[in-house]
Amino acid sequence: MSEIVNSVIVPAYHEKLNIKPLTTRLFAALGNEGSNTTELIFVDDNSRDGSVEEVELLQKQGYNVRIIVRTDERGLSSAVMKGFYEAKGEYLICMDADLQHPPESVPAMFKSLRTHPFALGTRYAPGVGIDKDWPLYRRVISNGARMMARPLTTASDPMSGFFGLQKKYLLKAQPGDINSAGFKIALELLAKLPLPKNESIGEIPFSFGVRTEGESKLSGKVAVQYLLQLKELYVFKFGAANIALFLFFWAILALYALNMLLSMLW
Repeated sequence: MSEIVNSVIVPAYHEKLNIKPLTTRLFAALGNEGSNTTELIFVDDNSRDGSVEEVELLQKQGYNVRIIVRTDERGLSSAVMKGFYEAKGEYLICMDADLQHPPESVPAMFKSLRTHPFALGTRYAPGVGIDKDWPLYRRVISNGARMMARPLTTASDPMSGFFGLQKKYLLKAQPGDINSAGFKIALELLAKLPLPKNESIGEIPFSFGVRTEGESKLSGKVAVQYLLQLKELYVFKFGAANIALFLFFWAILALYALNMLLSMLW
């Protein structure tokens, strides 16, 4: 067996119906050479929906896929970090299980990681975008959340859940720095990892599709988690003394988002 160089991590909860199409599309996109050096890891939060059996069937078909079932904790970000630390590869990619992140874009992201410490799938680039069937309120939330993170990173789409990094930078992070309870783990890593300041982020344009199976995890609780995460990241990067300035900044952005929503509706 070839040495594993690349690892794809997929956090999952009740995603049985998406496991087979994601796996087959991913390895088809990688081709024979890429498939031999790539592993696919599902990190499942004890769904008990047949996901384990689905992965076992794919293993019997020759796919380099495995599943980690967690019974001690839940949460998307902590699932991603669990997979990252247990991965064998030097180059790590996180993607959603719902096929909104196209598996066909994974090879381009791995290629980008050969020359960039961090790679990000972006929906905000010329010629790509969000599926026309994506709800209006989700578009407003996405744009508002992205603007609120603007002072923390130069990335065009820090809210993306489709991203990758070189594992060595993850291992260089100070113990306890990475908060795996945060909602947007890519933003957390962009703000806290000791990434080289003179090296850019590799951005891979992709068109964001609609979910085909399962249910969206977006909720009011998630929105609150994101605001709390932003506050912690602002303090980490700029210091507690400056938090009042950024609370004012958030308020301005909230008014902007509300105005944008009303203009779209009327």
